Amino acid sequence: METSTGTESVKSLGDLWVVAEGQGEMCDTVATTMMTLGYNPQKQRFVGTWVGSMMAHLWVYDGDLDAAEQVLTLHSEGPAMTGEGKMGQYKDVIEFKSPDHRVLTSFFLRDDGQWQQFMTANYHRQ
Repeated sequence: METSTGTESVKSLGDLWVVAEGQGEMCDTVATTMMTLGYNPQKQRFVGTWVGSMMAHLWVYDGDLDAAEQVLTLHSEGPAMTGEGKMGQYKDVIEFKSPDHRVLTSFFLRDDGQWQQFMTANYHRQ
C-alpha cells in the first residue's frame, strides 16, 4: 500500500460548477490534477472531468447523488488496469462526511463484473 499527501484548492465557477486543483506526490513524482464537477439540469445528472499531469487521458464523469445527498457516485471510462491498451469502466465515490471532510474512493470494474477498490483519499478542510 502506498500513502501520499497533497493539497487541493476548490472554488466555485458560477452557480453550477466547482473546480478542484490538486497537487501531491504520486508514484515518486509530483503530480497536478484538475477536476470539474457540475450539475446538468436537463439530464438531472452530475457531470464533470478529471485530468492529471501523470497521464494523457481525459476522464469524463457522469453521476448521481444518493437520496440523503451524502454520496456522489461518478462513472467514467479510462485505460484498463491491465495495461493492454483496452478501455475499462471506473467509478469514483465521493462521500461527504461533514462540511470539512470528504472521502473519495475509486473502483474499477473487473472482468468478472465485480468492482475492485484501488484508492481511497481523505480530504480535510484547513
